[in-house]
Amino acid sequence: MMWEIDGFGYLWMLLVWIAIPAAVIWGLRGPHRGQSKNRAIEILNERFARGEVDRSEYESRRAELTR
Repeated sequence: MMWEIDGFGYLWMLLVWIAIPAAVIWGLRGPHRGQSKNRAIEILNERFARGEVDRSEYESRRAELTR
């Protein structure tokens, strides 16, 4: 039996070919959102703990990162 694809069939096929790669990309990139800001705060905390930055610089940079 031959499969006939009408206008909606092409639309669904197009959506599938767009949705599958988009879902894969979103799945790979999605969990990492927002982590760069948290990592920056972690680095700042580590630098403060080692004494590389003083309290005023630490508070200033932390305020900038948490905006």
